[in-house]
Amino acid sequence: MNRVSLEKIEKRKLTSDQLTNRMDPSQFPFETTAEAGSLTGEMIGQERAVQAIDFGLTVKQEGYNLFLVGPSGTGKTTFARSKVKEVAATKSTPSDWIYVYNFAHSDQPIAISLPPGQGVIFQQDITEFITEVRQEIEKVLSSKEFEQTKIDIIQYYEEIINLEWQELDELAYNEYFQIERNSTSLMAIPLDENREAHTEETYRNLSNEQKQQIAEKSRELNKRLTEINRRTALLERDLKKSIQDLEENTILDTIHPYIEQLVNKYSGQHKLADYIMSLEKDIIANWQDLIDSPMDEEEDLFTSLLQKNEKKDESRYHVNVFIDNSEVKGAPVIHENNPTYTNLFGKFDFKSAFGSLMTSFSMMKPGAFHLANGGYIILQASDLLANPYSWNALKRMLKTGELRIENLLEDSGSSVVSAGLKPESIPVEMKVILIGTIDIYRLLYTYDEDFKKFFKVKVDFDVEMERNDEHCMKYASFIHTYCKTQNLLHYTKEAVGRIIDFSTRLSNNQNKLTTCFHEITELLVEANYWAVIEEAAYVTAIHVDKALKERKQRSNLIEEKINKSIEDGTIMIETEGEKVGQINGLSVLSTGNYTFGQPNKITARTYIGSKGIINIDRESYLSGPIHSKGLFILSGYLQGEFAKDHPLPLAASITFEQSYDMVDGDSASSTELYGILSSLADLPINQGIAVTGSVNQFGEVQPIGGVNEKIEGFYYTCKLKGLTGNQGVIIPIQNVKNLMLDEEVVTAVRDHQFSIWAIQSIQEGIEILTGYEAGAYDTLHGYSEGTIYHRVERRLNEMVKWFRKNGSNERRQKECH
Repeated sequence: MNRVSLEKIEKRKLTSDQLTNRMDPSQFPFETTAEAGSLTGEMIGQERAVQAIDFGLTVKQEGYNLFLVGPSGTGKTTFARSKVKEVAATKSTPSDWIYVYNFAHSDQPIAISLPPGQGVIFQQDITEFITEVRQEIEKVLSSKEFEQTKIDIIQYYEEIINLEWQELDELAYNEYFQIERNSTSLMAIPLDENREAHTEETYRNLSNEQKQQIAEKSRELNKRLTEINRRTALLERDLKKSIQDLEENTILDTIHPYIEQLVNKYSGQHKLADYIMSLEKDIIANWQDLIDSPMDEEEDLFTSLLQKNEKKDESRYHVNVFIDNSEVKGAPVIHENNPTYTNLFGKFDFKSAFGSLMTSFSMMKPGAFHLANGGYIILQASDLLANPYSWNALKRMLKTGELRIENLLEDSGSSVVSAGLKPESIPVEMKVILIGTIDIYRLLYTYDEDFKKFFKVKVDFDVEMERNDEHCMKYASFIHTYCKTQNLLHYTKEAVGRIIDFSTRLSNNQNKLTTCFHEITELLVEANYWAVIEEAAYVTAIHVDKALKERKQRSNLIEEKINKSIEDGTIMIETEGEKVGQINGLSVLSTGNYTFGQPNKITARTYIGSKGIINIDRESYLSGPIHSKGLFILSGYLQGEFAKDHPLPLAASITFEQSYDMVDGDSASSTELYGILSSLADLPINQGIAVTGSVNQFGEVQPIGGVNEKIEGFYYTCKLKGLTGNQGVIIPIQNVKNLMLDEEVVTAVRDHQFSIWAIQSIQEGIEILTGYEAGAYDTLHGYSEGTIYHRVERRLNEMVKWFRKNGSNERRQKECH
C-alpha cells in the first residue's frame, strides 16, 4: 500500500487564522460607544431595500403598493414606520370626512369631504344652529303676534262654519224641526205646534199625512246636514292647511337667515350647500320634533313615551365627523396591529331601544383604512391573512377604489341584527404596506391572481451585509443609539468588537455581518445586565462573553445530556483507533433557540448482490427526501467510477447507528461514501476524524450548512473522551469562509491538539481518513496498484467474476422455485 505523504495531508490543514475573523478593536476611532455618534434613521446594509421602498412610496400610479419581504428581526417594521413617516411629513394633510342624514333616502347616509379641521367646525355650526333654531321657533310660535294671527284665522273659519249652521238652524226652525248636535251624531228632531219635541204619544196621534210631511222634511234636512258636514270638513281642512302654512312661513322667515349664514360660510361646497337646503326643508316640515310638547295631565308616562317614539329622531340633524384630520400634520401613517375586518373597515354601533337593537348614521365608527385614507397604512401580512374577510375586502377596496362601511355579519347571514344602512362610499387614495416572509409572498404571488396587480413593489430585506469599516462603524452607532434609547450602559470598543464577531457568526460568513438586529439587541441587553450586576461604568468584552456563556447555559440542557451519554458510553462514539466501514458523521440539532452539533456513528457493510445500496434509515421511514437524494448521488458516483466496463454486482447497507429520529439533508453523503470505500477496500478509517460535506456524481465535495456547530460539536466530544492531537474534522473547502469558531477550538488548533482539513474531492478526504493514496485512474491499467481505489476496483472485479460464475445458477434456482 502506498502511504500518502505527510506534507500532502498537512497542506490541506487550516491554520488557526483561517478559523475565524476577529475584529481588531484598535480600528475604532473611539474608546466607548458614547463617542460613536447616533444612527439617524438609517437602515444599515439594506441599500436595495431602501431604493425599493423609496420607489414604491413615490410612484403614484394604482397598484404600486409595497410588500416588504424578509425574515423576522431584520428591522423591516421599524424601518418602514420611520421611512413612511418621513415621506408622509412632506405630503399635504387629507380632507376630513363627515356623514350626514339623507332626507330623501334615510337608509343611505351621505358622505361629504371638507378641508382638514373643517369637519368639527361644521359639526359645531350645525349643533349651534339647531339649538338657536329650536329657541327661535319656540319663541316665535309662542309670541302674541303669532297667536293672534292664528286666532284670527280660526275665528274666520269658525264664523263661516257657524253661519252655515245658523242658516240650517233657521231653516229647521221654520219647518218645525230642531237640529240636535252631540259629539257622535247630528239629528233633526220634529217639533209640535208648541215648538216642543214630539213624544211617542203625540207623534202617534198625528195623521198619516202629517207623518208623511215630517218624513219628507226630515229627509230634506238630513241632506242639508250632510252637505253642511262636507263643507265643514273642507273648511276644517282649509283651516288646518292655513294654520300649517302660517307655521311653516313663520318658521321659514325665522330660520332662513341662519340658513343663509351657513350657505355663505360654506360657499363652494356644493354638496354641503345641498345638504343645508335639505336640512331647512326638513326642519320646516317637522318642526314639532324640535319642540318638547308638554305632557297632558291625563296622559300616562307610557303613552307619552310611545308618542315620543313615533316622532322622527332628532339625531338626524347631527353631523358624524367620521374622519377628523385636524390634528394630523402631513399625511396620516397608521400601523394596525390587529387587522380584523371591523378594525380595518369600521363598524356600526348599536343601542337598545324597546327590546331591540338600533343604529343610525351617527353611530358609524371609522376603521384603520378610513384613518389612513390620503396617507399610508402598515400591516403584517400574516395577521391580515389570519382574517380572510379582511384580505378579500382589502382587494375589493383596491379594485374599486372605494371604501365602504358594511355590517359583516349581515352579509354573512349569521346576524340577528341588521344595520339597515348603506352609507355612501368614500374614494380611496392610500399606500398599503404589507410586511411578511418570503414564503407568504410566494404563496400569494402564486395562488392569488389579484396579488400581483395590487402589490407591484417587492422590497427585499437581506439577512447579511458586507463586513467593512463603514458598516462596522454603523454597527457602533447603532449600539450607541440603542443604549441611549433603552438607558443601557455604553460599550467599550473591545465589547463592540465582540458584538461584531457575534454578528459575523450569525451571518455564517467571515466577510459578512448579520442584519437580524433583534439578535444583537438581545445580546446588548444581556451584556448590560452583567455589567450592572458588577457595577461597571461600561459594558466590556468580558461582559459580552459572560452574556454569551450564560445564554448557552440556559439553553444547552439537551446538548449536555447527549454529551453525558457519549461520555459514559450510552451513545457509542469512538474518537480513537481505526475501524473498517465505520466513520463519524456530523449533524446539527436545534432546540428552538439553540443549535448545536452532534457526532453520529455511520456504518457501512458491502457484499456481493444486485440490490445496490440499501439505506436502512430510509427503509425504516427515518430518512428524509434530501438524504435519500444524497444516497442516489453516491450510487451514481460509484457506478461512474468503477462500472465503466461492466455492471456492479454490489450490495451495501448504510445506517446512522443509534439514530431514532428523522434523518435528512445531504451533508452526510460524503461520509457515507467514505464508509463504503473503506468497506470495499478493507481499509480502516481513523475514528478520531469526523467528516461533513455533500458529494456530487463526479466526486466533488460540496459545501454544507452549520459547519461551525458541527466542528465544535465534535471537538467537545473529543475533549470529553480525551484530546490526542490526532483528532479533527474534514470540511468542504468552500466552507472555510463560513468558519467563525469558538475561541477554545481555535486555541486547540493553534496548539496542535485538534485539526481541521479543507478538501475539494472524495479522493482527498479518503487519503486523510486512511493515510493511503487514493489513486489516479489510467484508461489502460485502471487505478495505480497499492492505492485505495485499486483495492476497491480489485474487490469489485472479484465480485463481478463470482457473479458471472454463480449468478446464472442462482437465477435458475429462483426460476425452479
